[in-house]
Amino acid sequence: VYVAGPANPGKLAVICVFDIFGFKPQTQQGADILAEELGAQVYMPDFFEGDEPWTLDKFPPTKPEDQQKFQEWFAGFANPANHVPRVIKVAETLKSEGVQFIVTYGFCWGGKVALSAATQPGGLIEAVSCIHPAMLSAADYENLNVPVGLFISNDEPTEEFEKIQSILAKKPFADKNSFKHFDSFHGFAAARANLDDADNKAKYESLYKKLLHFTKKASGQE
Repeated sequence: VYVAGPANPGKLAVICVFDIFGFKPQTQQGADILAEELGAQVYMPDFFEGDEPWTLDKFPPTKPEDQQKFQEWFAGFANPANHVPRVIKVAETLKSEGVQFIVTYGFCWGGKVALSAATQPGGLIEAVSCIHPAMLSAADYENLNVPVGLFISNDEPTEEFEKIQSILAKKPFADKNSFKHFDSFHGFAAARANLDDADNKAKYESLYKKLLHFTKKASGQE
């Protein structure tokens, strides 16, 4: 597990679900930014413990054999549903340590995991953000009962994005939600980010400002 922030947990804690590429400096740097600005611990569990993350050089998979491996890996070990229990377990541990408010956020594949965790009974996850999420589907947001930050790229379906906004506008927490369509590519804020590129870096920084603002608002810090 990668932990950013103070030595001891406070009232607020954040759980990050990385993308299919696992621990990467760009994702960890983002966790550091949030931890420093929030004054809270940000936890990034090793969801691929026991297996290997997908490699950047094989994404998107172009060879037939790589495409087959990717489909099998995604349907098996990397099935998002398999990783929701880990988020819940971390949240339970944090609650037992006195944390009062838990937020989760995820990138791409991790967005699906984070969102699924936020819909679980028990109310452990009290706000969720999905950043350039994979498998974006309005149906996933129908039964959501916590504030949402949804930040998509040019590679996610805008029709689903608009449907989700309509669904969430009717929720009692609508004033706490945050949405933005970033004019960038899928992965610009996580493992595929190129922070040496001025435009990508600017979008990356803008995303984390939005994520920070949403987290503060959802948790009652502002």
